[in-house]
Amino acid sequence: MDDTHTFRHGDSSPGFSQCEGDKSISPESSCVSMRSDASMDHPIKFKGKHTSTDLSQCEGERSISPESSCVSMKSDQSMGEPMRFEGKHTSTDLSQNHREKSNSPEPSCVSMKSDQSMGEPIRFEGKHTSTDLIEQSMDTRGTFRGRHMPSNLSRDSQLAQSTFKSKLLKKFQCLYEGTAKQGNPALLNEIYTELYITESGSGEINNEHEVRQIETQSRRAATEDTPIKCSDIFRPLPGQDKPIRTVLTKGVAGIGKTVSVQKFIVDWAEGKENQDIQLIFPLPFREINLMKDKTLSLSDLLHVFFPETKETEISSDEYKVLFIFDGLDECRLSLNFKSKVKLCDISESASVDELLMNLIEGNLLPSALIWITSRPAAADLVPSECVHRVTEVRGFNEPQKEEYFRKRISDQSLANTIITHLKSSRSLHIMCHIPVFCWISASVLEEMLSEAERGEIPKTLTQMYTHFLIIQTNIKHEKDYKKRMKDEDMILKLGKLAFQQLVKGNLIFYEEDLRECGIDVTEASVYSGLCTQIFREELGLYQGKVFCFVHLSIQEHLAALYAHIHFTNENRNVFDKTKQSFFSKILTQKKYHSLSGLHQRAVNKAFKSKNGHLDLFLRFLLGLSLESNQTLLRELLTQTGSCSYNKEETVQYIKQKIRKNRSPERSINLFHCLNELGDDSLMQEIQHYLKSGGIGRNKLSSSQWSALVYVLLTSEQKMDVFDLKQFIGAQNTADEVLQKLLPVVKESRSVQLYDCGVTDEGCAALTSALRSNPSHLRELNLTGNKVGDSGVKLLSDLLQDPHCKLDKLWLRGCGVTDEGCAALTSALRSNPSQLRELDLSSNKVGDSGVEQLSDLLQDPHCKLEKLWLRDCGVTDEGCAALTSALRSNLRELSLSYNKVGDSGVKQLSDLLQDPHCKLEKLWLSKCGVTDEGCAALTSALRSNPSHLRELDLSSNKVGDSGVKQLSVLKEDPHYKLETLEF
Repeated sequence: MDDTHTFRHGDSSPGFSQCEGDKSISPESSCVSMRSDASMDHPIKFKGKHTSTDLSQCEGERSISPESSCVSMKSDQSMGEPMRFEGKHTSTDLSQNHREKSNSPEPSCVSMKSDQSMGEPIRFEGKHTSTDLIEQSMDTRGTFRGRHMPSNLSRDSQLAQSTFKSKLLKKFQCLYEGTAKQGNPALLNEIYTELYITESGSGEINNEHEVRQIETQSRRAATEDTPIKCSDIFRPLPGQDKPIRTVLTKGVAGIGKTVSVQKFIVDWAEGKENQDIQLIFPLPFREINLMKDKTLSLSDLLHVFFPETKETEISSDEYKVLFIFDGLDECRLSLNFKSKVKLCDISESASVDELLMNLIEGNLLPSALIWITSRPAAADLVPSECVHRVTEVRGFNEPQKEEYFRKRISDQSLANTIITHLKSSRSLHIMCHIPVFCWISASVLEEMLSEAERGEIPKTLTQMYTHFLIIQTNIKHEKDYKKRMKDEDMILKLGKLAFQQLVKGNLIFYEEDLRECGIDVTEASVYSGLCTQIFREELGLYQGKVFCFVHLSIQEHLAALYAHIHFTNENRNVFDKTKQSFFSKILTQKKYHSLSGLHQRAVNKAFKSKNGHLDLFLRFLLGLSLESNQTLLRELLTQTGSCSYNKEETVQYIKQKIRKNRSPERSINLFHCLNELGDDSLMQEIQHYLKSGGIGRNKLSSSQWSALVYVLLTSEQKMDVFDLKQFIGAQNTADEVLQKLLPVVKESRSVQLYDCGVTDEGCAALTSALRSNPSHLRELNLTGNKVGDSGVKLLSDLLQDPHCKLDKLWLRGCGVTDEGCAALTSALRSNPSQLRELDLSSNKVGDSGVEQLSDLLQDPHCKLEKLWLRDCGVTDEGCAALTSALRSNLRELSLSYNKVGDSGVKQLSDLLQDPHCKLEKLWLSKCGVTDEGCAALTSALRSNPSHLRELDLSSNKVGDSGVKQLSVLKEDPHYKLETLEF
């Protein structure tokens, strides 16, 4: 794929006015009309400084497309006399939130008109007059209701900020959702469903298709990570003391990144959150792209997008500002962060990409906050050293899915029916993590279930999207347009655009892209619900037009429909780009004479894709070939060609592909394809093996291993604990089985490899797999495996990842020496805040290894609570090192089967009588302790009786006197000792 096209994907779901908008998807042709005072008899005169119109010169609202669902903002065109505003800091009074809201679906309008019928002009005299919106927000002391304005701002600056807030509020406060039947704009705060946002590891770039990423994420428990509220995106979590300047928020298309941005801005503009920020500049990449050839200063760039800031000293310490760059994946600028161009002055001119890079790097306005959103594939365009926090929007969790449908559908009985149906289909229910898909499903199922059922209710993605396309076409039939175009023509043109841009990796298009596919830009802008619900024109702050589909999956479905119709109607393969001679054309047609031939070509193309960008396209293409979907297509298109098709040929070809493929992970999409074709024979074999316990007793073929991975990953039951033993038999080594099942291991919270025969080779594969998802694993048990120091060093690389959240690590009897212990200690020192339990028992750690661990334990950030060093060759020398370190978090310590002796026990006794010691369990079995050591322990416990609950002195020569002394302590209610073993 051409690098210039790789990251042009759009993330903002056009159906969500201004945003991807989890819930708000464009009614028909919802446009924002902003007219200048072109036809006024007399001009409006403004006297004084810092005057701003109610239109803010052009808020630049995106034209968001529901048909005739418009926000009209007209100037006073019919006034007989001009309006005169005298004095300073005057702004007009048109910002009454949703002054008029049409109840009719068409046109569904919010009309914001000025007083056109006034006989006399309105005159405002005096200083600091502001709009009614500002007056609602501020009292006479310049205070936002409920929130105080920052005290360092002057009165003029407060009014300038308030005016700016009112303009952003008017731009971002509404979401649009649904067809014209439901298409009135709604206030964001009334319908907003909280999104699940977490702090995320940067990790490696996930090259899976985004739907696959959603499918794997769906298996994770919502309690695994600490959720972050949208408003807290710049606030450190407890225990994080470093300030956060730059935040990168990742998430797949349609998951809710842009609506999170919108929510942040609205809450700020309403004075609810983040009032320490004085100005927010939202600058979507899709709009900045339109200025990629410009040379100007940062100050000039801001004045282009936000003209009302011309009088504001952005570089002044008086203002704390936030820049929001939404949609990094849509960027068409050449962001070369190795550039030597350094800019420090906001009045210094440079190319737009240089301005952005210097702003992100902190050369320009180093005190400014930066928020960047991106789809995962483009997230590494910004160097990690420039980013202080990486967050991930995961869309709706399980409760939020249901909340969405209950808010979206007023009939709660119908809502329950829809929720039940979606839960019955694993593939559909998983997709409901994506807010846009929730809207698509609600649109289809609400119509189908609220009427007399017309055929089969969709159970696959192909059925759902085909029904959605039919519904949008029917909306068009309810309208009357002067310029008509056949459904087939528009669908095929949109499909051609969808396919061509999908192959290039683009989700955002510009006018030249449309013209290449024979789409008239004007026609596309005004054409029915078919376009406005599926394909949309946006008008940005810079007044440039960009186009996109509501969601990537809709583009993929239309691209597949185009490929299918192109073949059945014209017998032409969309993957054949070059012109062919007559002879080669005959050979090609012979090779691909059937639909299964096209399918095989598509399977090969998708399988070779490194980032899986054709995976969902392939699912749709295969699903469209089923007779049930062919019937739907005939309802949609009057001319559908016919060709020979043997479904079994396609099924066998896919199974052959699975057998030849050595990577079960790459085969997962092929199993989804088999599911679309209605073939589940491989899955049934594996499910039989799982139920009968025959996995370990049989030598599985490569296709069966792949099927096992697919079954485990798509199971409705979360497999939080992965136990390798249940899959190992005489036919396969542990390392081989571990390699086969790594996709499952990556999605498990607890990985149990106890006594399985895993070597350093398996450990290397395990570490490599976990590095791509370090924040998921919580427990790793490698006890009884021949891992050795080499394997531990590999694990140490994983442990030092700051995003690794491993809580428990068991390495008992793994052949670890002090060399491996040194690697572990070094890794944990660089990331000391997570590991709580470490078991190094039955390893040759020795005193030198214990001394290194002691250095780690002295780190105040170390959270280690349980340390097992049973049979590790520790003497009183190592015990002395431990004693000096164990005065903070340690709760459990095992030194059994070591040559500790009385001298070591006496040192431990010094620790126990320290009031800061919190040790609750101490195991000293077979440590060479006599009654002398026992006396020291008794004395220590008498002086600090509050913590120790369990003491094991079994297999020692304690003697009667020692037993008697400690037994008295156990029986005394003033002491906490509960368990005492001799």
